[in-house]
Amino acid sequence: MAVPRRDYDPASLGAAIYPLLNSVVVPRPIAWVSTRSVDGVDNLAPHSFFTISSVVPPVVQFTSVGHKDSLRNAEATGEFVVSLCTEDLIEQVNLTGTDYPPHVSEFDAVGLTREDSKMVAPPRVAESPVALECRVVGTKDFGGGSVVVFGEVVWAVVDEDVLASDRPEIRLMRPVARLGADEWSTVGEISERKRVRYDSLEHPS
Repeated sequence: MAVPRRDYDPASLGAAIYPLLNSVVVPRPIAWVSTRSVDGVDNLAPHSFFTISSVVPPVVQFTSVGHKDSLRNAEATGEFVVSLCTEDLIEQVNLTGTDYPPHVSEFDAVGLTREDSKMVAPPRVAESPVALECRVVGTKDFGGGSVVVFGEVVWAVVDEDVLASDRPEIRLMRPVARLGADEWSTVGEISERKRVRYDSLEHPS
């Protein structure tokens, strides 16, 4: 017997579609976005709508659900940094999602260390093993309060102790991800498989 399905009409739900999307598009990597306001305040916030947009040129994107400090600062200055969120930093990552007023720096409120970036003004998170320095190359406003920010990666740094064979290694970085509701996840079990080439398959004669 088939399991009953529940239908959802996005046109009728509007913003109420958020819990559904948030729960089924999982796990999501977290962009720990640092920006600097025009007044010189360093902001730091987690954004779990985050992915790669392009390889050449290297472009990443994060979505601001609502017009938050990260978005306002990135639009005003054209710069941001993405630091990796790791297991040992999960509590600080969560705390930087608090709705601090714009004049309060999450670096200071949470007790994180600023590290100077090489190519942009916003600082990196010194405790994080990976940072991507970005310049804004465009935004896309979908009109319902969500704005995608695209940033070209102009510099990247990786701690040598999370590298294996000159490549960042997932078991050493131990990133965390967001799930639905208030749920987070760690890497868990890892399996490996190579991509299968068509010419390696057996084909009927």
